[in-house]
Amino acid sequence: FTEEKLGQAEKTELDAHLENLLSKAECTKLWTEKIMKQTEVLLQPNPNARIEEFVYEKLDRKAPSRMNNPELLGQYMIDAGNEFGPGTAYGNALIKCGETQKRIGAADRELIQTSAINFLTPLRNFIEGDYKTITKERKLLQNKRLDLDAAKTRLKKAKVAEARAASEQEVRITQSEFDRQAEITRLLLEGISSTHAHHLRCLNDFVEAQMTYYAQCYQYMLDLQKQLGSFPSTFLSNNNQSSTTPVQSVSTPSVLASASASLPSVSNSIVTSGLSELKSSSGSRKARVLYDYDAANSSELSLLADEVRVFY
Repeated sequence: FTEEKLGQAEKTELDAHLENLLSKAECTKLWTEKIMKQTEVLLQPNPNARIEEFVYEKLDRKAPSRMNNPELLGQYMIDAGNEFGPGTAYGNALIKCGETQKRIGAADRELIQTSAINFLTPLRNFIEGDYKTITKERKLLQNKRLDLDAAKTRLKKAKVAEARAASEQEVRITQSEFDRQAEITRLLLEGISSTHAHHLRCLNDFVEAQMTYYAQCYQYMLDLQKQLGSFPSTFLSNNNQSSTTPVQSVSTPSVLASASASLPSVSNSIVTSGLSELKSSSGSRKARVLYDYDAANSSELSLLADEVRVFY
């Protein structure tokens, strides 16, 4: 090898077909590795979790089950909704959103599992199996080539007839071994086309898994939107609330600070900031209660958050 670098020894060149096959194998390995690693990042963005899964996989043990991000968010929403009260609009909406997030989390788990089996595993098998075999045989071919080149160099330098005859015999043996190893390497490299066909099928499986996942998520969110749409629009957006101006009221509870706009003054009415005006029709006005209030005496009304009151 050193003599080849210095130009002092002949270098046996590989045929063009074999060189093309070697380049194709290297290119396949390079991009397969990149696609595999980035797919792992896509499916599991947390690097610590990926390392943990890798360690457990090498130890041939199952990694402990943990909530993924959508499931964790869903659990927080459900807990918050129960804390605020399932009977309130906000609490009820949080619970519904939380349940949907947990469904998305379950779909996410299914996507990861399906993709790992049908897509990532075949790619990894090629990198850690087929390509390692190709690399091993290629290295053997390189050694056989160096042996052949060294034998050819000794033949050129042989001056004595006996030495020349021995060198010729050595060249024939090393040439035969080189040709045999080149054929083994070629057969392995020609399998790259089959690898591409196999990876294409795996890619289709991955696309189908993603399609199923996104379709499920879309349906979950569509159902959630319909459920949330059943609430009055004022419950869903603070921007939809009408502006209010204070009016005179009788026996106003201290926890309620300002009234809805221009409500008629009636005896013992509760018209305050605890009431948010919704809309008026047929001479009446509706107001939504912003928070719970317990009546202090008989001249006041007990109110529940999100309750709607009608004033005439």
